[in-house]
Amino acid sequence: MEVIIMKSKRFFTSRNIAFLAVLVALIIVLQLWGGNIRIGGTSLSFVLVPIVIGAVMLGPVAGAFLGLLFGVITIVMGVMSDPFTQYLFAANPAATIALCLLKGTAAGLVPGLLYRLIARKNEYAGVIVASLAAPVCNTGIFVVGCLLMSGTIGGFMGTVGSDASVVYFVIIVLAGWNFVAEFIINAVLSPAIYTVARVVGRSVQKKSANAAPAKEQAAEEGRKEEPRKARQE
Repeated sequence: MEVIIMKSKRFFTSRNIAFLAVLVALIIVLQLWGGNIRIGGTSLSFVLVPIVIGAVMLGPVAGAFLGLLFGVITIVMGVMSDPFTQYLFAANPAATIALCLLKGTAAGLVPGLLYRLIARKNEYAGVIVASLAAPVCNTGIFVVGCLLMSGTIGGFMGTVGSDASVVYFVIIVLAGWNFVAEFIINAVLSPAIYTVARVVGRSVQKKSANAAPAKEQAAEEGRKEEPRKARQE
């Protein structure tokens, strides 16, 4: 069953816009308050889940938009409350903004593209790969970006009294457990994402099938009405 709504010629339908609005609201809520859910010192981030759902259901462009929104919120929240982001932004604002936007956008775009490619053969496998690709892209680009800003990262390490190497600090301290938590959450919730995709996909197909006979009937009535109008004239 094909569930990629983005393939429709008319993407900006009221249904798609409403669905996208719900996902946007979820991302904002999860990003603002999701950090309060913790196991030990590790925050459990669920924000990538609605991004993947959008990428699967609406296509890679919608996924990229949702990921970009996630990146914007990350910047705003980081500058307001996170010492690490505040330091990076003060030292190198352009690179910090680019990194946040790039990793967020990729976390939505890449899963959408992978799902579209793999779902042609196996829809469930496509959902799993898309779900796992989101944290890999998000964390992978973050790690690479931080390593490219190793001088700035080293300066921050000095402020917190860390004598570890930059590579260890970025991969283990900054990304390590957060990546593991995101990866596990997306892996566990993949069946739920698949279920959402199937339910919404069936609903769209059913409504489309019901709409087709109605359109044909309206067209037929229009054809019958034309001769009547001609005789009256």
